[in-house]
Amino acid sequence: MPKVFDVGRICVKVMGREAGRKCVIVDIIDPNFVLITGPRSLTGVKRRRVNIKHIEPTEYKINIPKGASDEEVLKALEEAGLIDYMKQSVKPRLFMVPTQRI
Repeated sequence: MPKVFDVGRICVKVMGREAGRKCVIVDIIDPNFVLITGPRSLTGVKRRRVNIKHIEPTEYKINIPKGASDEEVLKALEEAGLIDYMKQSVKPRLFMVPTQRI
């Protein structure tokens, strides 16, 4: 079985203020956390550590080294022709919205 969360995998954030925006996995911290970047100049996603439960992988993957800088990520996205794909926002899926009973 292939690893789903690997370096270079393009993902969509499904939780938080950046929900619906695409990002790239730059490093794997441990089994539950990864380091992602947008890069911020392209998608608005800052470089940060996130829980893997807060991102959803896509079928796209780019070739970058572990711990790549934002400039290296941008260059790899241009070579793969995925700049327009990264700019598109996705409507995040809401699993279950709690309702308040009175």
